[in-house]
Amino acid sequence: MSKQILILPGDGIGPEIMAEAVKVLQLANDKYSLGFELSFDELGGAAVDKYGVPLADETLARARAADAILLGAVGGPKWDKIDPALRPERGLLKIRSQLGLFANLRPAILYPQLADASSLKPEVVAGLDILIVRELTGGIYFGQPRESKVLESGERMAYDTLPYSESEIRRIAQVGFAMARVRGKKLCSVDKANVLASSQLWRAVVEEVAKDYPDVELSHMYVDNAAMQLVRAPKQFDVMVTDNMFGDILSDEASMLTGSIGMLPSASLDANNKGMYEPCHGSAPDIAGLGIANPLATILSVSMMLRYSFSQVAAADAIELAVSKVLDQGLRTGDISSPGTTKVGTAAMGDAVVEALRSL
Repeated sequence: MSKQILILPGDGIGPEIMAEAVKVLQLANDKYSLGFELSFDELGGAAVDKYGVPLADETLARARAADAILLGAVGGPKWDKIDPALRPERGLLKIRSQLGLFANLRPAILYPQLADASSLKPEVVAGLDILIVRELTGGIYFGQPRESKVLESGERMAYDTLPYSESEIRRIAQVGFAMARVRGKKLCSVDKANVLASSQLWRAVVEEVAKDYPDVELSHMYVDNAAMQLVRAPKQFDVMVTDNMFGDILSDEASMLTGSIGMLPSASLDANNKGMYEPCHGSAPDIAGLGIANPLATILSVSMMLRYSFSQVAAADAIELAVSKVLDQGLRTGDISSPGTTKVGTAAMGDAVVEALRSL
């Protein structure tokens, strides 16, 4: 029986990078006889243009029926001034929530070929391999009540709510510990327990879960210190687990340690490892249509999809090796280029990965 993969290219550079990822996926499908069937739809601003909403009911139904979803990127200035309920990002939040994609895995791995592209000294980041486990369907992005209003004095004010339940914290902590157990057996839980009530509960629940994982070393760190430590000594971390907002910020910071956010894939998983896979970067509307975007994060998201949702380890490893071989050849998109390398565009980079994969 075939496996169904729903492709959602999205906005900005989304269609460009997705085209290259699909080339790689189709080759892997044929080379390893994976039996995938691909279908396409819209999410975000492209869905607003097509359906009038950022996530149409029929698209959500197709996503529920699929075995995995591959997403490009959403958002852009074209939709900045529309009704906030129709903003492209609302579609992204909705699909995560409706599919129960509570566990976001964001690896920050420095390819040795890109040590000079990192914003830090090579000796600080060489060998970097961090996994950030971000809670994705709770916290301040989903909390109610939330409101923006004008007070009687005429002054504008707004507020958001940062709620977390014990069960939400427990399940993401279990993912973090499980990931740490098969890696370096070190888990750092990031919170702001000195200020926030939600973080105090977070820390207490993580401590309880730790009792089930005695082989994993647990540490705690306030988010402001964690942000500093990622720049000061990033290799002290193995797995980091944190809430939705903190994870959003820290994973983007960690991306620059690897040379470019254009290199970072991600996986958003439900309790059964059904997932949506996407690059960590945004839609980059300023370079959309120029053919210069880095497709490697999206291509590496395909590898994560094969690994986590389909247990196709050989195919996943081959895609990652193909990316490494292309970097060995000195090919670089503009975001990771340096003296002595060859700058190429989006399609040329995708074609190079395809050829490297074909040769394996």
